[in-house]
Amino acid sequence: MEQEQNQVQEQISMPRIGDAAPQFKAVTTQGDINFPSDYKGNWVILFSHPADFTPVCTSEFMTFATMEDKFEEANCKLVGLSIDGLYSHIAWLRTIKEKIEYKGMKNVEVNFPLIEDITMDVAKKYGMIQPNEDSTKAVRAVFFIDPKGIIRTIIYYPLSLGRNFDELYRVIIALQAADEFGVATPADWYPGDDVIIGPAGSCGTAKDRMEDSDLDCKDWFFCTKKLDKDMVLDRVLKNRKQHETLTT
Repeated sequence: MEQEQNQVQEQISMPRIGDAAPQFKAVTTQGDINFPSDYKGNWVILFSHPADFTPVCTSEFMTFATMEDKFEEANCKLVGLSIDGLYSHIAWLRTIKEKIEYKGMKNVEVNFPLIEDITMDVAKKYGMIQPNEDSTKAVRAVFFIDPKGIIRTIIYYPLSLGRNFDELYRVIIALQAADEFGVATPADWYPGDDVIIGPAGSCGTAKDRMEDSDLDCKDWFFCTKKLDKDMVLDRVLKNRKQHETLTT
């Protein structure tokens, strides 16, 4: 009993949605970074994986790398992390490129930075170490951080569960669409689907909404409206923005 009382419990830091992303400097496979300052003006996904040279992580990195251009077009940078050293990272990424073929993906080169975090400093700042899951590996955490450096979405996965990367892409598009148009997105939303209007703040507003032909109100508190797919993508995707600028 006395021994238990003398044990020091390490407090797990857990950033929350709406918090400023914890700052850090780190060595990566693409050079030193100052996070999130280096990414100001961009969305960024900071994600952790348990360990290099493991099969689930390998499948994830190959998938993320093949989708990097797609995320880049959505103004979103990728930054990975594990509690491994730089040379382990480099060797693993070379192995992926030279030897691994998976689901039609081969010769995959990972160009986004992978953080060295042997000390676990960054992982602890972001609550990526979950002792009841594993005290020496980071879980599969995903942080969506906006251009102002604010955490907007957090998703955690256990070691055994590989991530759904189509869902991660859906999230980055939905977050930007919500910001651009001042709406919310319903379950399973994709560009082109109806969006949700925020709840009415007064009885008069509720009545007006029920009578508005541009809205589809299931009841006073649940109203949707159409939002054109091309309009969403024109606002969110870089290439479409550039094309729009050139043709106007």
